[in-house]
Amino acid sequence: MPSSRLSTRDLALVALFAALLAALGLPGTFYLFGTAVPITAQTLGVMLAGSILGARRGFLAVATFVVLVLAGLPLLAGGRGGLGVLAGASAGYFVAFPLGAWVTGWLTEKAMPRYSTLYGFIANVIGGIVVVYAIGIPVQAWRTGTTGVVAAVVAGLVFLPGDLLKAVVATAVAKGVHAGYPTLARDTVRHDGHLPRRDTTGGRPT
Repeated sequence: MPSSRLSTRDLALVALFAALLAALGLPGTFYLFGTAVPITAQTLGVMLAGSILGARRGFLAVATFVVLVLAGLPLLAGGRGGLGVLAGASAGYFVAFPLGAWVTGWLTEKAMPRYSTLYGFIANVIGGIVVVYAIGIPVQAWRTGTTGVVAAVVAGLVFLPGDLLKAVVATAVAKGVHAGYPTLARDTVRHDGHLPRRDTTGGRPT
């Protein structure tokens, strides 16, 4: 049973992935077909945080990023920051980021210590796309005045091809990371306060 405490290593990983999310905003934004919601690389960071760090630390990394943005730091793609981001059409996607990372991480943990490419891709799609869209699309429809369920869904699904590509990239990166560090997606501190030891015969944490 893992401890509820976060180790120094955990905190470092949380900070690292929060910084990664900020860095993924540097390429800026791209608006497709005149949509009100920009395409950014930061949704890739949400998938990476969950699929590499697991549920708790992935959630904390993304939540840290969200809090920093709401506090006014211009870390969102395009240099956006502050409470004003909650008034935009993309607000639902933004606030759904931490939950998306948690779901991705939770599903990933179920597959560990062996990270399957197919299962990892499904985890990224469910957490990084389905969960985020489930919150983002209704808010987008509300903020843009889109009426009708079909119209709202179609307006949101224009982002799907790009997000599926991000899920492929996140899965490939996570698979490479977990091949070298199969315990990374699990809590690193056990109930007795020690780091999990790797069993050299079976490759499983003990």
